[in-house]
Amino acid sequence: MKLKKLIGIMAIAGLAVPGIASATNGYFSHGYGIKAKGMGGVGIALPQDALAAATNPAGMAMVGDRVDFGVDYFSPKRTATFGAGLPVAAGNYESGSTSFFVPEFGYNKMISSDMSVGVSVFGNGGMNTDYNTGLLSQGGAVSKTNSNLEQLFIAPTWAMKINPNHAIGVSLNLAYSTFKAEGLEGFGIPNHGKDTSTGYGLKLGWTGKIASNVTMGATYQSKTKMKDFYKYSDLFAGRGSFDIPETYGIGIAFDVNPQTVIAADVVQINYGGIRALANVQTNTCALGSDCGSGFGWKDTTVYKLGVSHALSKDLTLRAGYNYAKAPFDGTQTYFNILAPATVEQHLTLGATWTLANKAELSVSYMHAFNKEIKSTTATPVNLKMSQDALGIAYGWKM
Repeated sequence: MKLKKLIGIMAIAGLAVPGIASATNGYFSHGYGIKAKGMGGVGIALPQDALAAATNPAGMAMVGDRVDFGVDYFSPKRTATFGAGLPVAAGNYESGSTSFFVPEFGYNKMISSDMSVGVSVFGNGGMNTDYNTGLLSQGGAVSKTNSNLEQLFIAPTWAMKINPNHAIGVSLNLAYSTFKAEGLEGFGIPNHGKDTSTGYGLKLGWTGKIASNVTMGATYQSKTKMKDFYKYSDLFAGRGSFDIPETYGIGIAFDVNPQTVIAADVVQINYGGIRALANVQTNTCALGSDCGSGFGWKDTTVYKLGVSHALSKDLTLRAGYNYAKAPFDGTQTYFNILAPATVEQHLTLGATWTLANKAELSVSYMHAFNKEIKSTTATPVNLKMSQDALGIAYGWKM
């Protein structure tokens, strides 16, 4: 099968998968690539497969010729707890949908001894809620409250070794996003159905071995400029504007011995630069206006720590930890019924088996511990969520 046809099929398959939802660090995934996901999401200084560009484009110069396919089964559990005095009866309301599939694909080709081209296709992030009643009624009859945000990235990447120990890389992030919300009639917003948006941005990266057993990396991703969600110009601040936040980070990997690697990343996600996310809840500005209510999200810093150990030449084990403070606090719980990104702490496990003919089979598991954010306002709505994810990937060194 020709490469161009293969990439096209994978991109279409990724766009066709329903319900991509990977909220872990805010609404971003905790990691990209099944191997990285098993190590708390680390990857800035530790490229392991052809999904490396999703974390640091420079890593593609280090992984050689390979192709990787994978999918993550993601299962979040979300609950909104209403106190007395609201139009909705007091009690616990659980979001119904708990099964989502997040595909991934990567291809990398060394076009010379020090230069590579490739593409990574991955779910950047998302958010979903699906309640069995209308929770945002404001006292009137409304549809069942639900929302769904999906973001898919296709990232063609160029990377080059500037010497045997250092590499640079750049990705063009081609983004496709969808959004749908229902049950907002209480705010004067009818059910608009599904809307789509496309956009683009850049991701730059460097990685370098600074000692015989120490590698460092750094990466910067520009704000991804997206077309407005025109159907939701009456919801999102800025008349439907919903760009994807700027991010940047640094990483380090330490070879303890030939079998064991410890790696850590620190990543900044600037949710505060997106009005639809950052604007606080207000009654003084109309929804959809520049100062209209958003989700009250703040910038967040993500800390990732992972370890891998080659138990034998055919089996590598992984574990990791990931922490990021929830992007909103108890003053912003009501609107975040649609986006209850409360989880903060994650533990991960992973493994790779080396198969015949240069093939690999990798698995990962992630658990995000239950976290509740309690309202600190006169609107008594508490939100909590926990998550589990199980991933599998097949890789082939060509």
